[in-house]
Amino acid sequence: QVQLVESGGGLVQAGGSLRLSCAASGRTFNNFVVGWFRQATGKEREFVAAIKWSSSHTYYADSVKGRFTLSKDNAKKTVFLQMDSLKPEDTAVYYCAADQNLIQSSIRQFIHYDYWGQGTQVTVST
Repeated sequence: QVQLVESGGGLVQAGGSLRLSCAASGRTFNNFVVGWFRQATGKEREFVAAIKWSSSHTYYADSVKGRFTLSKDNAKKTVFLQMDSLKPEDTAVYYCAADQNLIQSSIRQFIHYDYWGQGTQVTVST
């Protein structure tokens, strides 16, 4: 089993920055992918970014590329999502998710992730 706990959400003005954290516990992570998804009110959950634990290869949605950056701390089993130049349309509940042995075509699809955190609210004001 894998447990995920997000933190770092909050209220920020447009153009500001936030850093989200996803702390994992449980089994080893060598073959896992850790993804971030978000869901705005009344909208479907959408892919934001993901990182392969073993290679540190990253994936980003076009809407956040160049503004959001993933990193990880192997010792702490924590993934960080640095969000810069935030826009009001980034407002959503952000979820951390994980699963193992995902093929590349599955990484951007939330249905393929079995482990989820509780979510953290990010609100960007104008």
